Order: sequence, then structure tokens, then C-alpha cells
Amino acid sequence: MSKDIPCVLMRGGTSRGPLFRADWLPDDPARRDQVLLSAMGSPHALQVDGLGGGSSLTSKAAIVSCSRRPGCDIDYLFAQVAVDKHRVDTRPNCGNMLAAVAPFAIEEGLVRAGQCATTLRIFNVNTSSVVEAVVQTPGGQVTYAGATRIDGVAGTAAPIMLNFLDAWGRVTGAMFPTGNTIDVIDAVPVTCIDAAMPLVVVHAASLGVRGDETPAALDANREMLARLESVRRQAGRRMGLGDVSHSVIPKPVLVSGCGRANEITSRYFTPLRCHTAHAVTGAVGIAAAYCTPGTVANGLASTPSPQGRIVVRHPAGSIEVHVEPERDGGPSPFRRIGLVRTARRIMKGLLSVPGEVMG
Repeated sequence: MSKDIPCVLMRGGTSRGPLFRADWLPDDPARRDQVLLSAMGSPHALQVDGLGGGSSLTSKAAIVSCSRRPGCDIDYLFAQVAVDKHRVDTRPNCGNMLAAVAPFAIEEGLVRAGQCATTLRIFNVNTSSVVEAVVQTPGGQVTYAGATRIDGVAGTAAPIMLNFLDAWGRVTGAMFPTGNTIDVIDAVPVTCIDAAMPLVVVHAASLGVRGDETPAALDANREMLARLESVRRQAGRRMGLGDVSHSVIPKPVLVSGCGRANEITSRYFTPLRCHTAHAVTGAVGIAAAYCTPGTVANGLASTPSPQGRIVVRHPAGSIEVHVEPERDGGPSPFRRIGLVRTARRIMKGLLSVPGEVMG
């Protein structure tokens, strides 16, 4: 016999997935993961038996609860549910799904809405970092309607500002966990950086590609993908992440110049396929690398150490990132790195889960 649990299906940025309050799911992490696999219809390439869309971008889940941490309003645990494997990975964060977390928390009564806009501090459990989200709430109600457009999503919606406040080195312990701004792995110069998401940043030309190819073209380049995955696995060990062959982090990213000031072209991998747009956390990491002298990305800059507005160009368009450096000599290189996303609530209802899964 199946059991019904509440569920809200939302788009966050260029991703989509179900959101749950923590008290809607089992406390035991192993049983919770079984519920998420069942909810998404994994493991199956098409996920026809669940909410998943047969892509890593539509096989994500968010679990939200009130926070007991000082200065934080809610806790957010992100779960990447494998499409064709029996695996749930809670090591990474997802900035796109993060855009859906704040409106979800307001509408579910976890946070009281302001009369014009509502500012929340979100503690990301995966990376132990804090993100500030600003949601439009005219009259004390979340609105999804607006004039903001993000590349990779049809139409327009209300803006949601996401400010990453302390996401530097939260997973590995250092923004440059190998102690270097450039390492050489298999004769390929790379930058291993932990800024919102552990990344392995590679100049596209080092792997014999331009860096502005379509995702389909890059996915078809099996030799390049094999080299990139080999570099990623070795980088994972150097970053202190151990054997990453069964983990989605660190994420590999190809970067190249685009001939315009404070702009960079990026191809972000998830990690075995090229993202059709770009991860938010990946854009934050690329912007941090772009602003840091001596990195692979900074070597593509048209100015020595760009600050302020940086444009990350991706297959579906671009993401504008705003970088505010630390000016008071603090331990962090950045005060905040922010960008705008949008979200939409698609449906709210009851999800049927096999009784033996819920326990």
C-alpha cells in the first residue's frame, strides 16, 4: 500500500524538482534517499515512474526546515538524484534550486513575508555556507510574475537575488585546496577552486577544443570527455575529496576568452555531460577564479583583476555575476558574490510513495 506525502514541484533557475519540508520525509537519511529515488523514478533513463525528466537538471530535490543556527532563517539540504543509478548525492549545493527555496519557505509558513520584499538567510547544509535571498512579496504574498528574464528559461518572472556570503572553501577547507592557483594534471594546467562549488577549471584549448561548442558537440567528443574525467578524478584527490568516481564533485568547467572586457565563456559539466545552460554555483566559482590573479580563468581576463560586473557566457546565453571584494583586510577575498535568478511554483499536491519505502 502506498503512502501520500506533501510535495511542491518547482522550477528554480534552470533546474526543476520537488521541494519538501524536512518533517514530510523520514528522519533516517538512508530511508529518506529511498523516498527521493522513488519520487523521481530512479534508476531509469527516462524516469517515467516518477517526477524526474530524464536529465540531471530535472532530477533534483530540496529539503527545507526552520534553522536553529544564529542569524539564519532556514536550512536547505540539496539532493542530486541520479537518473539511471541507485544513488543520491548530498555533497554538492545547487544555486538554481536555491532560487526556489526562499519562496517555498515563505509560502509554507516557515518565514514571515515582508510587505514589499522579504530577505532570508539560508544555511546550505551541504556546504555549511550562508546565502542571502531577496524575494518579491508585495502585500505579504510571494509573486512569481515579473519582467526579469534569465537565459535558459522561457518568458519572464519576478527577480530573486541570491548573495553568496561565505561560500569560499566551505567544502574542502580552502578556496584553493591544493595550495596553488594552477596545478598541472596530465600535462593540462587547471585551477582547483572551492567557491560555492568545488570546480576544476580548464582552459578549453588545453583539451583541443574552442570552448564555445554546443553541449551536443562536446558530449560527442568522447576523447575529450575521457581526458576531462581523468583530470577531474585526479583533481578530486588533490583537493582532499578522495575517490570522486561516484560523486558529482568536483565539477569540471571549460573556459575560454570571448574578446570582451569582464566576460568569459564557460562550458560546465555535470560532470559527465555538458550543461545546456550553467549552474549558478558554477558561475559564482568561475567569477571568483576570474577575479583572482594567477588562475586559469584570470589569464583570460582583459583587465588584470576585474571587479564588479562579470558576464559568464554559456550555451543558452549568459549569467551576470556581481562581485564585491573584501575591502577591510578580512580573511575572505570577497564580501559577497551575487546574481539574479527566477523561480516558479508548478504544482502542489500529494506524492504517492510505496509503503515499504516510507517504513
